Amino acid sequence: MKALFGAALLCLGMLASPGAVLAADKGTADEAVAMVKRAVAMVKSAGKEKTFAAIADPANTAFHDRDLYVYVYDLNGVALAHGNNPKMVGKPLLNLKDNEGKLLIKEMVDIAKTKGSGWVDFKWPNPVTKAVESKSGYVERVDDFLIGSGIYK
Repeated sequence: MKALFGAALLCLGMLASPGAVLAADKGTADEAVAMVKRAVAMVKSAGKEKTFAAIADPANTAFHDRDLYVYVYDLNGVALAHGNNPKMVGKPLLNLKDNEGKLLIKEMVDIAKTKGSGWVDFKWPNPVTKAVESKSGYVERVDDFLIGSGIYK
């Protein structure tokens, strides 16, 4: 009887807080920062070429997890690697605006140049839902480029 009562309470709890269940499907800020730190460490240990290839490989779970992925831009805003959209690689995107007109790559570059690391808020298509959503991207400077990952809110 206790087991049945416990199961019923668990089910009620899940129904009462569907946001908690959905939140588990989204990456967290700590997970995004950890993903960036893994990429930074790999650049330092294995070099840019191997790291950028790993970032581009959707099967590499170190750099792809649910809605989390890694992106890399040089300090002129040129995409060097992108875990979600390989068509961006090689393109100068410093003037790329989100759907609210925010120069998101420029802001990422500015943070990398002035602070070394930090967060940028913008709107971006979620690779899971395909909808444009609010996103916060964490970036960290490495030499003459930045590595970032972000969370959907």
